[in-house]
Amino acid sequence: MPSTAPTRTQTERADQTRARILDAAIREFSENGLAGARTEQIAEAAGVNKALLYYYFKSKEALYAAALESIAEGVRASSLAVLDADASAGERFLRSVLEHFDRIHTNWRFQSLMQQEMMRLHRGEDHALTPLVERVFKPLTARLQEVVDEGIASGELIAVDASQIRYAALGANVFYFLSAPLMGMIAGTDLLERSVLESRRRSTVEFLGQALFQDRQYGAQVARLVLETTPMPQDGGVWPRPAPELRSKKTLIK
Repeated sequence: MPSTAPTRTQTERADQTRARILDAAIREFSENGLAGARTEQIAEAAGVNKALLYYYFKSKEALYAAALESIAEGVRASSLAVLDADASAGERFLRSVLEHFDRIHTNWRFQSLMQQEMMRLHRGEDHALTPLVERVFKPLTARLQEVVDEGIASGELIAVDASQIRYAALGANVFYFLSAPLMGMIAGTDLLERSVLESRRRSTVEFLGQALFQDRQYGAQVARLVLETTPMPQDGGVWPRPAPELRSKKTLIK
């Protein structure tokens, strides 16, 4: 009798189809959220019919959960790779801050999904934010805590509350991007323009090298090494932009 087991080609084709659906789902959910996303649009973008979409994912909610898990796993892997690199604790910390800045800048789909999950949490929806907390933020926070503790114990980093170091570094990145539209209106410039981001990125790491290392001269050297060996990635998405008139060279505030 002929075998009914799937061949390698069939399995690979199925994996590719599932990946296309997930990629399309991430795009649709990041733009429209769980409630606003349309499975018809996801199926069309993935090049499949709705019946096949529901063959792989039993419901819209199941597809949303799988999309969150997929994008979260990528963020988790890339961030842990930086924290686990072969370098001193201080250097790994600075590299993780830079990786965090670059992730916010380029991986806007993840940022959008995270913000939408936070809104779901505020509305009291079941399991909101839980997948991202469990898959990304818990393991990354724990590993970052270990790196900071290691740096403090070795005398490389200043001996202060380790959580304060995390908030001072990562919180500054988050605030910069969230406040960029408002602060750009105040300053009369586009704070999300690439050259401005490059300057902010460099200033952030240089400041932390001076502020968090016991030996400031050594900290400045580590910051310079990190910046020289980690070029800024290309733009990865569309953040909210200031109005066109605010992007002109003329400042609106005299």
